[in-house]
Amino acid sequence: MSRHHPTDIQLHRASRVLDVHFDDGYQCALPCEYLRVFSPSAEVRGHGLPEPLLVIGKQDVNIDAIEPVGQYAIKLVFDDGHDSGLYDWDFLYQLGQDYSSNWTRYLERLAAADMKRENT
Repeated sequence: MSRHHPTDIQLHRASRVLDVHFDDGYQCALPCEYLRVFSPSAEVRGHGLPEPLLVIGKQDVNIDAIEPVGQYAIKLVFDDGHDSGLYDWDFLYQLGQDYSSNWTRYLERLAAADMKRENT
């Protein structure tokens, strides 16, 4: 059972940011690129991997649709065709809370693999 429940979810397509407000007053602005590269899908998370797979070339990705899944999650349909991750409320909350450290670690992993965010 989720500990955190959103009271409002708004997609800002022009800036490619998903704003999420929670019932405890916490709110976060999650870039679509961040949501895409940290998707909870098996495609990104793998099976039992300590860290998600490195996903690149998503800096211009946007969300085409937000589909509710019961009372516990949403499915984000990205404009690159990715739609297999279910973002439950606690996962979204944690993505917001850990944004800075997650994003820093992502950039460090890219650098260590001699990769860039964009496809070139």
